[in-house]
Amino acid sequence: MRRCVGCMESKPKKELIRIAGYEGTVTLDPTGKAKGRGVYLCPSSECLEKAKKKKALARSLGMELSEEQLSQLFKDIEAYEK
Repeated sequence: MRRCVGCMESKPKKELIRIAGYEGTVTLDPTGKAKGRGVYLCPSSECLEKAKKKKALARSLGMELSEEQLSQLFKDIEAYEK
C-alpha cells in the first residue's frame, strides 16, 4: 500500500503512479524502478492539482520544482490517463 500525496488516500501500489526525483530532474516512473526519491500519485489531474497546491511534490521529493517541470508532469499524467 502506498499513499497518494494529492488526496492522501492509501491504495495498492499498482493503482498509483510513481514520480521520481533524481539530481534535479523529475520524471514519471510507470515501472516504479527509476533511480531517486519517489512519491506516489493517483493517475488523475485532480490529485496532481491538489499536490501542486499543497506543494507536496516538492516537499516529498526534497527539491524545488519549476513551473516548467510541473506542466510537463501534467502533460505526462494526462497522456497516462487516456
